[in-house]
Amino acid sequence: MPDLNFVLLYVDSPAASAAFYADLLGKPPVEQSPTFALFAMESGVMLGLWSRHTVEPAATASGGGAEIAFAVDSETVVRATHEDWSGRGLPILQAPTAMDFGFTFVALDPDGHRLRVFAPSAPPVAS
Repeated sequence: MPDLNFVLLYVDSPAASAAFYADLLGKPPVEQSPTFALFAMESGVMLGLWSRHTVEPAATASGGGAEIAFAVDSETVVRATHEDWSGRGLPILQAPTAMDFGFTFVALDPDGHRLRVFAPSAPPVAS
């Protein structure tokens, strides 16, 4: 079976979204054109930002219908990332909170795509 290696977000302005993600991720895109930008993540996953006005076939969905999730090592990193992103002016949809899968918060990018940061719960210890 093929492996998941690309995430594509349909955005209003690839240039503006590329600038947003370059700042957020601390790295420039590896590819950029007027209608598309591509980021290579450390994990090997590629994040593409495609103009919703030129994607074929036409996209009908808008931001908020899915999430990009960033797993981090600890609740401390979740809180620090929340503070950083809040300071950058990202809209916060969910404040840091404990959930059944771990400690998390959710922010929005300029196109309304959900960005979840979470520290997974420790797996239960076998008896």
